[in-house]
This record gives sequence, C-alpha cells and structure tokens, in this order.
Amino acid sequence: MAPKKGLAGAVHRLATPVEELDREQLRDFCDALGLTPSTEVQSRQHVCVGGEVRSVRVVPRAGAPALEVSVNDGLGSVTAVFLGRSNIAGITPGRHITVDGVVGKYGKRFLIYNPTYTLLP
Repeated sequence: MAPKKGLAGAVHRLATPVEELDREQLRDFCDALGLTPSTEVQSRQHVCVGGEVRSVRVVPRAGAPALEVSVNDGLGSVTAVFLGRSNIAGITPGRHITVDGVVGKYGKRFLIYNPTYTLLP
C-alpha cells in the first residue's frame, strides 16, 4: 500500500489507529523486500518471510532448550525455532529480520525449524 500524500494522507494518519498505521508500515517494508506474506505460507513449503520480531522465548524441547522467535509481517506471524539455542545475539523484540526455511505446522501455528536468518537495520 503506497503512502497517501497531501490532505488525504494527513486525514488518513489522523483517523487511523496507531496500531493499524504500524501494520501498514510493516507490510510496506516486507513488500519492498519481496518476502512471502505470512497469509500465503503453507506447510512443507520453502519460504523467505520476514518482519518484526514480536517475542523471543526459550522453550524446552526433548530436554534441550529451543529459542522460539515470533516474526510478524503486519498480516500474521510465523515462528522461527532454533533448536539447542537459548539466545542469539541481535535477535530481540522490535528488530527486523528475515527467516528462510521449510515451514511446518503445529496446531494453528506455522513453524520454521533452524532457519537461515538475516538481521535487518
């Protein structure tokens, strides 16, 4: 979605909730990078998705730590799971990131195990 200019843009920014403006800006950022939207992700498909890190948590899996990173692109989210890791330098909430790998589905969540990732400015 291209940003609106002039009076129409000012009215849009004033009348739209801040959360919606943030989602629009995040969608524009991801579209500019040519990433797969989270709404088009399917199980067993190789994808490159990205957006903003919304949460980072350590969850034990089979007795070993696993770092779960929720990545939101303004439309939805995908969770990157790094097995055997309890932290990764630079991956913090609010950071922009791309993750590349094969998607699996667990319940209603889409997971990418041990993806290749790129930290963005």
